[in-house]
Amino acid sequence: MNRSLTLRKSLLSLGAALPLLAGAALAQTPATPAAPATSPATVPAVDPAKVVARVNGIEITEGDLAIAAEDSALQMPNIPDEQKRDLLIGYMIDLKLGAKAAEAAKVGSGAEFARKLAYNRDKTLLDQYLEQEAKKAVTAEAARKLYEETVKSVPAEQEVRARHILVENEEEAKKIAARVKGGEDFAKVAGEVSKDPGSKTDGGDLGFFTKDRMVEPFAEAAFKLEPGQISDPVKSQFGWHVIKVEEKRSKPAPTFEETKDQVEAYLARKAQQDLILGLRKDAKIERLDDKGNLVEQKQP
Repeated sequence: MNRSLTLRKSLLSLGAALPLLAGAALAQTPATPAAPATSPATVPAVDPAKVVARVNGIEITEGDLAIAAEDSALQMPNIPDEQKRDLLIGYMIDLKLGAKAAEAAKVGSGAEFARKLAYNRDKTLLDQYLEQEAKKAVTAEAARKLYEETVKSVPAEQEVRARHILVENEEEAKKIAARVKGGEDFAKVAGEVSKDPGSKTDGGDLGFFTKDRMVEPFAEAAFKLEPGQISDPVKSQFGWHVIKVEEKRSKPAPTFEETKDQVEAYLARKAQQDLILGLRKDAKIERLDDKGNLVEQKQP
């Protein structure tokens, strides 16, 4: 496993180690606010009170559109912004008309509607609260600190840069090994006889790779060689290889910029989970079975 992937998995596994939290609100809340597509200086401020349409005298504002645009059921990927805006305005018009008609039909007067209204109010409150906590947690200082701590905890992984020549049988591989060990240019011979179309034109160069990225017999042989050494023929599922190691090194850790999104997502998620777990810890929670008896509570 390469070190970049290991680092990313380490960041994510920290969150996975925390108890899983129930609730659609938490699952649907973005881990961190989306970054603006352009700098704030180039984006004109939008007045949320600006009216964009009226329906029987009821105003629809920019603020209404912004809320509708956040609705997961109204996501419209790959649609141009202008067309998306037009569709949202149309949806808000239908929503206002439909809501008024529903009121006239007394849809909102029953107990079931009241329960749904209370649920959606609670969910919206929690969503906003979680988003607020995520924004507070994701700071430049916190992100940099987490990155540096994680990089230190991930062991360096060795990788090699090697060339190879692939042929169909052992006899041919032995002849080629004798040629290159006898002083012929490895890259030139690879270009002449190798059956690997992916590396043949590059003189058999496979670039840098970690041990897990190659089939086992090939990887075992390559990682035993020192720079400049050439292997005896090695058999794999692809045929027979002659391998030359060019370089060995410790794989560089990914940069902060490469892992920034994962770091910030973890900080946001952890802040949200800590908030919920803290609320549960301080609350008196009682669950009842179908007979109304208290059910023994498990630790969250």
